[in-house]
Amino acid sequence: MPLPRFDRLPDDRRAAILAVARAEFAEHGPEAASYNKIIEGAGISKTAAYHYFDGRNDLLDTVLDDVKARLLSALRVWVGTSTPERFWAELRAGAARLVTHLDEHPDDRALAPAAMDRPDDPAVTKWVSDVVRDGQALGIIRTDLDPALITAATAALLRTLDGWALSGHPVGDAEWSLLAGLWGAR
Repeated sequence: MPLPRFDRLPDDRRAAILAVARAEFAEHGPEAASYNKIIEGAGISKTAAYHYFDGRNDLLDTVLDDVKARLLSALRVWVGTSTPERFWAELRAGAARLVTHLDEHPDDRALAPAAMDRPDDPAVTKWVSDVVRDGQALGIIRTDLDPALITAATAALLRTLDGWALSGHPVGDAEWSLLAGLWGAR
């Protein structure tokens, strides 16, 4: 979590600092990126950097949280659907938007695996929970299991499919059927 002074910066300044950091972490990897190069590239002093972040790892955490938020934004908030066909169409459309976002933002693509490995984010859990609730209401997703269990299993499978796609494997009908099988979908 960034320090409170970072949150008080104007939105465009925060975004600029995160963009420089995201690019450096994406180019050199989360372990090898230089905190000093990020500070220099962002045009801030080392003193100012330590007023915004507790150090390099704090900045990395902030960048990865931002990447995760950007990915969720590409997915969009799940809005309930009215038919099973619409449900699947919306799920596939969300996946397509995510792929498009990653194609257009290579820094996010490079950091997505590290962002996905972070502890569950309440916003991610809510998105998956909303999908599950909608699917259950439509009779697509089984209701004989505790909602928390089917939500956790769905989130785990989606993370696995995301990692599969990020490693260059296509996600097609077979992979979608894996999700349908988990859900007990017809």
